[in-house]
Amino acid sequence: METLLSGLQTLVQFIPVLIGALVILLIGYIVGKLLQKGVAKLLQKSGVDRRMQDTQVGGWLERGGSGLTVSRLTGRVVFWLVFIFSLVTAIGALGIASVTTFMNQVLAYLPNVIAAIAIVVVAGLVAGAVGGLARRTMGQTPTGRVVAAAGPALVMGIAVFMVLTQLGIAPEIVMITYTGMIGALALGLALAFGLGGREIAAEMLRTGYRKAQRDQQVEAERERTAAPSGDTGWSTTTPASTQADKPKPAATTDL
Repeated sequence: METLLSGLQTLVQFIPVLIGALVILLIGYIVGKLLQKGVAKLLQKSGVDRRMQDTQVGGWLERGGSGLTVSRLTGRVVFWLVFIFSLVTAIGALGIASVTTFMNQVLAYLPNVIAAIAIVVVAGLVAGAVGGLARRTMGQTPTGRVVAAAGPALVMGIAVFMVLTQLGIAPEIVMITYTGMIGALALGLALAFGLGGREIAAEMLRTGYRKAQRDQQVEAERERTAAPSGDTGWSTTTPASTQADKPKPAATTDL
């Protein structure tokens, strides 16, 4: 009987705590939904979806077929962050030590997730800007097409490694792979520029060679023209030595 009464007493004492935890969850859910809608509308008005359409991130979302945009995805992420925070708070209110410790670890890891999402969004914007700049400046030339494709891919590749590093996923393997891929991409870009610009480089070399030949011909012609004027010609003055060697007329004596 005493055990039953003790159990009932514990249950009665636990009910307010449980209600408080449920209230915390409800408040977190409502706040998360409000923030989700607010963030999504704010990003839509700022034109983020339009800028991200031609980027790698926009392509991934479109191929996913879920109808998600960057603004909606960001809103959902904000909702889940708020809800997880409220869940951790609710579990802490229940006083379950083991679960509270685990959820605190999850909560401590959330900033890394937020930073990773921010890296992906910023990298998508930068990749779109790089691709657009390459298309505007280089057009549909072979080099322009290579740069327009390789530039965004390089930016997103760097972003992937930054995300993995931020999340702490196999940092040593990530660093080794990152170094190898950057070297391979640099070599590929160098080859692409070299192969794509070989005609321009050849034309520049031919133009420079022809100009050098013309300059040499002009210089040689100038030397040939200037050489006779220094070696031959008629002098209109009598040298001083010739005048000095002429015999003077004999003096006459007047009688």
